[in-house]
Amino acid sequence: MTHEFKKIIAAYKEKHTMGVTCVLASVVGLEGSSYRRPGVRMLLAANGKIVGAVSGGCIEKEVAVQAVSVFKTGIPKVITYDGRYRLGCEGILQILIEPFAPTVEGLHKIEAVLRSRDYLEIHSYYLPEFKEDSAFGSTVVLAEEQIPLGNTLVDPKDLNCFKQKLAPCFRLLIIGGEHDAVKLSEFATLTGWEVTVVVDPRDAKHISDFPGAIKLIETDAAALEVSIDKQTAVVLMTHSFSKDLSYLIKLKDCFPAYFGLLGPAKRRENLFAELWEQQPNISEDFMAQIKGPAGLDLGAETPEEICLSILSEILTVIRRKDAKPLLQKKDRIHL
Repeated sequence: MTHEFKKIIAAYKEKHTMGVTCVLASVVGLEGSSYRRPGVRMLLAANGKIVGAVSGGCIEKEVAVQAVSVFKTGIPKVITYDGRYRLGCEGILQILIEPFAPTVEGLHKIEAVLRSRDYLEIHSYYLPEFKEDSAFGSTVVLAEEQIPLGNTLVDPKDLNCFKQKLAPCFRLLIIGGEHDAVKLSEFATLTGWEVTVVVDPRDAKHISDFPGAIKLIETDAAALEVSIDKQTAVVLMTHSFSKDLSYLIKLKDCFPAYFGLLGPAKRRENLFAELWEQQPNISEDFMAQIKGPAGLDLGAETPEEICLSILSEILTVIRRKDAKPLLQKKDRIHL
């Protein structure tokens, strides 16, 4: 959800520059099941533009209708939407609709937290019934201060509080610049992941060659300097045995959320054998984490299908799930 919040901030800044007022709609409560979980948000601008969504498209028009009074009065409101007889998901949603008008200084502080890849916490105060109340609203909670997303700082007395902790945007580090890397960059961006691509300087690649990528690093393995945390996945796909080996040696002390290696099992075994030969003290834990061949067995053939296979495996690893049809799931889809 962090990438969606970043899009909302970017859209608000654009609208604010144009003098267009905005309203924020947030799902703060849920009874039963729904297409999206509490914490999802969308921005509505007075000129009719909408960024984000709070469902699969079922209730956005209703939210827009209900937001009219908030645009007029500036008073937040909570609406309840019962989907048991109208939606595919049988749930009752509580949606907080409030003016979205953070200060310039407040936005700078929020963006600084997002850039630092730290956690961002949002508290939304409301009562779970259909009503307007100037006491409702959302606040970003930082270490030493609170930044209201609306016009004033909320007094939380006697109100429900929905607390959301937004993790840093998940990041994908792609090492390699061939056609499949281009597609992987494009597909990963669509999921909301931040993509960094590493290529050999001799490849003469440009960041524009990788749709959605936010950063291109042109370097060989020996000179690679990159921060890899537990919100980062690495996919090694240079299509060169010697380059893959060099990058494995360089990254031998790294333990990302996911580490994938492109290529068949025989190639992986050959790489590992050479890696052991050159780095006899290498950690067994490092070797064990590597998924090679990268991807789930989906019968993938084309570069696009292979990308779906790899992204699917990354999701199963970072969400700690077993890949199986939802038909076989006995409990709720979202726990």
